Parts: sequence; structure tokens; C-alpha cells
Amino acid sequence: MVEVIHKLRDVYGVGRDMPLNYVTRKDVDDEFISNLTRDKHIVIFGSSKQGKTTLRKHCLNEDDYIVVSCLNTMSVDDLNGAILKAAGYQIEQTQTRTVGGHLKFGAEFKGEGKVPLVASVNAAAKAEKEKTEQNSIEVTRLEIDLHDVNDIVISLKEIEFRKFIVLEDFHYLPVQTQQDFSFALKAYHENSAICFIVVGVWRDKNRLIYYNGDLTNRVASVDADAWTKESLAEVVNAGQYLLNITFDQATVEQIINHSAESVSLLQEACFKICERDGVIETQRENKIVGCGVNVPDLMREIVNNQSGRYSAFITNFSEGFQQTEYDLYRWLMYVVLSVDAGDLQSGIRRNVFSKKKSTLLGKN
Repeated sequence: MVEVIHKLRDVYGVGRDMPLNYVTRKDVDDEFISNLTRDKHIVIFGSSKQGKTTLRKHCLNEDDYIVVSCLNTMSVDDLNGAILKAAGYQIEQTQTRTVGGHLKFGAEFKGEGKVPLVASVNAAAKAEKEKTEQNSIEVTRLEIDLHDVNDIVISLKEIEFRKFIVLEDFHYLPVQTQQDFSFALKAYHENSAICFIVVGVWRDKNRLIYYNGDLTNRVASVDADAWTKESLAEVVNAGQYLLNITFDQATVEQIINHSAESVSLLQEACFKICERDGVIETQRENKIVGCGVNVPDLMREIVNNQSGRYSAFITNFSEGFQQTEYDLYRWLMYVVLSVDAGDLQSGIRRNVFSKKKSTLLGKN
């Protein structure tokens, strides 16, 4: 007898919430949890829709962190301001300027507590305090420079902030902002106990260390792309249990082989198969699904739904940053698209580019 009814959309497919068929990966989840206790900043990196945000949601309670969603228009000042807002501050611009010409901002924090908030006043932050009796509203007002990481650290210390700060979609930030903030991360590490969890779409394990070499041994990286065939099979099995269904074994093997180690492709394929076979929620009686599915065609259909995004990237990259005599970016993209997937994984030698170009020019 089925005790709990689960909706298909909550198990398979790609959605906003953490899927119910989440599986723990020892080399990913355990590494992430281990690094949480080492007082280091953590970078969760990987391809799009590979479980970066889900990993964080699964391993941490909501009360353990605040989240800042990065935007492509943000400067370091904007990012620091967003961090303070997420921590509970209200930010207002003042008419005062720093020595460097940056406008100062008034930051106010209100919170309830039984002990009056007490903080020191120093040269880095001019503070105005209101202290009342027990069980009262506590107000902290600071005048800060959002461009100065030291002021941000002081502001967070004033309210005894102890949560992780999650920076989602860090790759959206302008490159200059990413570089500038990598230097701020060292100051956060040296001058406070605040730890950041940076989430970004890239494949370079040491992206932030490349921007600032002093982050070596201060940042730990977790690769969310590490999906083995065994882990993908566990995802399918967990969903089968929740929906009380059984996938055709041959179909499952093909899905895993054609997923290119992408959990999002696998999840979407399972969703479409269940939908095709009329499974929209947990079945009262076990049902076999996925028989006779043309898996290559199914995967092609799923990928083609995202073709616009990749076509735009190919076009933009091929055009390069500016017109060049030899159209270098166009030739680079041509070779990347014409070689086998195995060659891309192992790396393409320089002479391959020359041969490919010569072959094409010879045909013309």
C-alpha cells in the first residue's frame, strides 16, 4: 500500500526546488561538508544544471546561510551592498565622500533581542547606537564605504553575523568585479570568521586563485560535475522507488550512456518517459515504463530545446572581440565542432588546427 503520493515534477525533471530523488555523492557531498568545518571559503563549480545549488541546499539548513544572487551589472560596491542587505541592513546613500571619492552609505540594522547591542566606535565606522531595556528593538547605524571591505567586515561583526554567505551565479558578475572581489575574499578570511560559498558555472577549479594567488589554501573547490554512471543510476532508482515504477533496464542503460554525465539530461529524459507513459504521480500498483523508447531521439529532442542558447554562443565566439586578419576565433570554433568528443576531453593539439584548416581550404 502506497503511503505517500509524490508528484512527477517533484521527483524527475529540472525544477526550482531540490528534487526528492537527490542522491549523496561521497566525493562531492562529503568533500563539501568536510570543507565547511575548515574555515575556508568554498567554491562550488561545474556546468549548468549539474546540482551546484542543490548540493548547497541539501547539505545546509536554511538558517545556516544568506543568499546573494549576482547580476551582470554589479560592481564590488553593489555586491557588498547586497551582502549587507541580505544580512539585515537597510542601506541609504549619504552626501559624505571618502578620500578616494566614493560616496559613503548609511547602514541601519534593526533586530529584537534580550541583551542591548553594544559595539565600539572607531575611525573606520561612525556608529550611532540606541539602547533600550530588555526585549526591545535594537538599532545599529553605521556610516560606511561600500568600496572598503574593512567597513563591510566591521558592519557584519557589529551584528555578530555568523552565517555562511552564498554568492549564487558568481559567473554573471563582470570579470573585473570577479577579480576585485577575489582580493576582498582574502581580507574576509584574514580579518573575520566569515566564510563565503561561491557558486559559479565554469570548469576551472582554481578560477579565484588565478585572480588572486594569495587565496591558495584559503579556498576549497568542489566539482559538482563529478557524476559517475553509478551515481546516475542511483538517481533513477531513487525516483523509481518514490513513484512506484520500474524503468525498462535497457532504456535506463541507454539514458545513462547518452547523458554525457549530465544529471539534468538524465532527469529530463526520465520525466518525459514517465509523462509519455501516463505517470504523473506515485502509482498505486508498480508500473513498468520506458519500453521501446528511442533514447537517442529523446536526448536529441531535449538538447534541441536548448539549441538557441548554444547557437548564440557559437555565433558570438566565432565573431571574436574584433575583426582580425585571419579570423582566428572562427577557425578555433570550426575545429572544436568538427573533432570527436574524445578529442575534446583529452585536448586538441596545435597541429590538428593547422591540418583541419588546410583540409578545408584545399576543398575550396
